[in-house]
Amino acid sequence: MKHLLLRPVIVVSLLTALTGCWFSERVEEFSGPTMGSTYTVKYLRSEGLPSPERLQFEVAAILDEVDVQMSTYRDDSIIEQFNRAPAGTCQVMPAGLLQLVDAGFVLHQQSAGALDLTLEPLLNLWGFGPKARTEKVPTAEELAQVMVHVGMQHLRRQEDQLCKQADVQVDFNSIAAGYAVDKIVQRFTALGVVSYMVEVTGELKAAGKKPDGQPWRIGLEAPQDGQRVAQRVLAVDGYGISTSGDYRNYFEEQGQRYSHTLDPLTGAPITHTLAAVTVVDKSTLRADGMSTVLMVMGTERGLIFAQRMGIAAFFVTHEGDAFVTQTTQAFEQLFAAGDEQ
Repeated sequence: MKHLLLRPVIVVSLLTALTGCWFSERVEEFSGPTMGSTYTVKYLRSEGLPSPERLQFEVAAILDEVDVQMSTYRDDSIIEQFNRAPAGTCQVMPAGLLQLVDAGFVLHQQSAGALDLTLEPLLNLWGFGPKARTEKVPTAEELAQVMVHVGMQHLRRQEDQLCKQADVQVDFNSIAAGYAVDKIVQRFTALGVVSYMVEVTGELKAAGKKPDGQPWRIGLEAPQDGQRVAQRVLAVDGYGISTSGDYRNYFEEQGQRYSHTLDPLTGAPITHTLAAVTVVDKSTLRADGMSTVLMVMGTERGLIFAQRMGIAAFFVTHEGDAFVTQTTQAFEQLFAAGDEQ
């Protein structure tokens, strides 16, 4: 399967070790490549559930569908056909793709433009997109030329069609993995799987208990190159988790560091000191999109926005050579009694 997207995110640690006892129920696991990265599924196998082979087939079918519909790394995908079409074009779209478009409009409106689904030309220009040639700082003229083709105002949903009023290109980089996790979880629930941990390119959702009666525990990785340390461990039951960060995907030019995270309003990489942000939400799609929104906003503006919106968020900010963490009230209400430090 070709790349859908390679979203640079903080990898979360999957802390799922069992005790040494034997249980009639056991944790099954399978994984594979997807979206330029990998996926991992762990679930509690019990009597009456489909076989592991059947469940892996179901997961692969969902990921293949996402790839065919939404990949910007394959010319024959549905969204790439739309991206190549001229301005003034309308195209009938599958329900899943339209769900992502609708979610993008909501997040765009709520965040005053901090999330934008039409950034692909900008990502390519800076060297981070699917059609990028090299990582480089564009000239002001190059940036101005591309910004004309960026903006959610150029897109319109018309029943089962997606229309564009300008020559824009849609990229679901900020929400597709979260959507895929939710689709897999929805299918698992229909098949009777009640205890699981589903992760796609770092976005994940977990629910239920393991055979030892303990919840799934997810480690938030500290934003440090060269080592992987869990900064905080969360006991998760029924929530999706998404972490966005700027410390692993960037380039340097003339001593200046340029993050892969672009601000849609300026067309340039973010310059604030927020290193990583984690969002927890019942919807993994929403957690995925909101982590991008807060990463674009930065700590100060992001904290105010997250508190106002009731978002459960965990911020990690550069402060000299160290990192400072801050959380929202909604985050502490979720994990004050259930996480392990």
